[in-house]
Amino acid sequence: MEDQIPVFPQTRGWLSKSVLEPAVQPYIEHLIARRYARSTVHAYVYDIAHFAHWMSNRHIDLDHFDETAVQMFLDQHLSRCNCPEPVRRQRCELRAALNQLLVVLRSAHLISQLVFPTGSIEDELRQFESHLDENCGLASNTRGQRIRIVRRFLKLRFRNSPVQVARLTTQAIHRFVVNGLKGCKPSSCGVIGVALRSYLRYRALKGDRVEALVAAVPTVAAWRLSGLPEILSAEELSQFLNVFDRRSVSGQRGYAMVRCLADLGLRAHEVVRLQLDDLNWREGTLKLPKNKSRRVDVLPLPELTGQAITDYIRLGRPKTHNRSLFVRLKAPQEEPIDTGCVHRTVREAFARCGLNRSGTHLLRHSVAGRLLQAGSSLKQIADILRHRSIDTTAIYTKVDLHRLSAVAMPWPGSKA
Repeated sequence: MEDQIPVFPQTRGWLSKSVLEPAVQPYIEHLIARRYARSTVHAYVYDIAHFAHWMSNRHIDLDHFDETAVQMFLDQHLSRCNCPEPVRRQRCELRAALNQLLVVLRSAHLISQLVFPTGSIEDELRQFESHLDENCGLASNTRGQRIRIVRRFLKLRFRNSPVQVARLTTQAIHRFVVNGLKGCKPSSCGVIGVALRSYLRYRALKGDRVEALVAAVPTVAAWRLSGLPEILSAEELSQFLNVFDRRSVSGQRGYAMVRCLADLGLRAHEVVRLQLDDLNWREGTLKLPKNKSRRVDVLPLPELTGQAITDYIRLGRPKTHNRSLFVRLKAPQEEPIDTGCVHRTVREAFARCGLNRSGTHLLRHSVAGRLLQAGSSLKQIADILRHRSIDTTAIYTKVDLHRLSAVAMPWPGSKA
């Protein structure tokens, strides 16, 4: 350890005398392999030394080291820590360092794998998410949204007790939805009810009698297709794309990502899931993994999109064994980006170009708008956007003002 990361004798003593001593060297190598900055590795070593000192004082062995121990250290010890210097006390940094330590210890089989007790809320949510994925075919973002809502509901009702559907009441469900309506738009409020109905129907498949509970979920008034999809004009889209500095590494990655959104109409999670092997340069196509429709789609790769991806791979993509197309530029670089990175890239680009717009779906809507203006049929647009129902595509007819004006009837009482 001393050869790679010099530390104070006291810190070295805390580590060498603790149960974490066998993991220190693998931990440092783990961070270096993922291209953490040397200063970050140095800070993380001091973080785990602080934790090792606390473990030794509490006589906690490796058999009892898990997320619960980390939370206890952060909640109970950190607020009144009087450990001698040098120690680090930044909560978010400590959590990040200890999360990486858990990864190292589990990969080396020095501690048990994360297992949720049968019947616990997390075990229930794990099975529910598996149902949403395998049986319902929902996208990861949709699954995550429903899991967060159901987790909040179950924790309010059961706290740390096992989940017992028989204990759920219609009053509890109604109260949870109504309380969630405060400060939300109707469309957002409807998501709460959808998530609860989805969970209760899952429990019905497990044999629970939940008919009355499903009926108790309030319905929020919201009219489908009542709004107008917002789209970018050709000038606005050009302005948006031109704000990326394609001389920088982050600019090359961001530009390649938004070209996938703006040219192909991909969803954010579809951009995240793209692999290098999905690109067929010889045929000029891009393969999309299984999506909402549970099928693999192959799309033509426009020249400008392919050029942006090529520039990113050749000049901006870090050298890594990960086969994901878009990977992190900061440590840990061996991991792909998440959807938050895509949303943040788009949001910041809109801010830089001065457009008061937001959202990755705005670029998807703009693809449909351009296709409609070019004379494409709804069926063609539905195929390109990979809609499961053409009814979903029908909303774009409301932005085709040129064609609508041809069939519009005169207003009663006005001159024809």
